[in-house]
Amino acid sequence: MKLEIIITGFGGQGVLSAGILIAQAAMEQNLHTTWFPSYGAEMRGGLSNSTVVVSSDEIGSPFVFNPDVLIVLNELSLNKFKKNRITDKTIIIVNSHMISTKYEQQKKTNHFFVPATNIANSKIKNFKTTNTVIIGAFIKVLEFKKKNDTLFIKNVLSACETLFAKNRHLTYINKKAIIAGYNFIKEFCI
Repeated sequence: MKLEIIITGFGGQGVLSAGILIAQAAMEQNLHTTWFPSYGAEMRGGLSNSTVVVSSDEIGSPFVFNPDVLIVLNELSLNKFKKNRITDKTIIIVNSHMISTKYEQQKKTNHFFVPATNIANSKIKNFKTTNTVIIGAFIKVLEFKKKNDTLFIKNVLSACETLFAKNRHLTYINKKAIIAGYNFIKEFCI
C-alpha cells in the first residue's frame, strides 16, 4: 500500500491539522507515514497545503507531485492544483460550499463534492470542523475507490482522541464531524 495525499486550502481552515490527523491515523494502523506542511508567509488567509504519504513500506520522500488524493477546501486551491498536479487517476474531494457551481457541473467519476462547511454548520454547529468533516468523507471515499489501500474509520477516530486528548469537547465535536462526513459519502455519493 502507498497513498499520497495533498490537502489544500486557506490558512486557518485546518489544512495542517487535517494532515496531522491522517498521519496519526496511519501510525495507529501501524503504517509508515510522513507529514509535510507548506504555507505562505501570510499564514491566515494565504494558501496552505499539507502533504501526507502513507505506506506499508518505508517512505523515501515526503514530497508528492501527482497525488493519489487531492482534498480541496476552497476554489483558489483547486485552481492552483488542478492545472498540473493531478492525473486522470487522482481522486479529488472538494468542499463544494467554497467552489463555483461551474466546476461542480464538470465532475468526473473521481470527483466527490462534499458540502463540508454546510455539514459543519448544520450538524456539528461549529464551522471550524469543516476540515474533519472532509476527512470523514475522505475515509469513506478511500473505502469505495481503493478497497485495499485504505485507512480505517476506527483509526481516524482513535487519532482524533490522541490529537485532542487535552480537550474532551474538541475530541467529541471532531469525532462527530468525521462521522458526519463519512456518512454523507455513504448516503449521497455512493
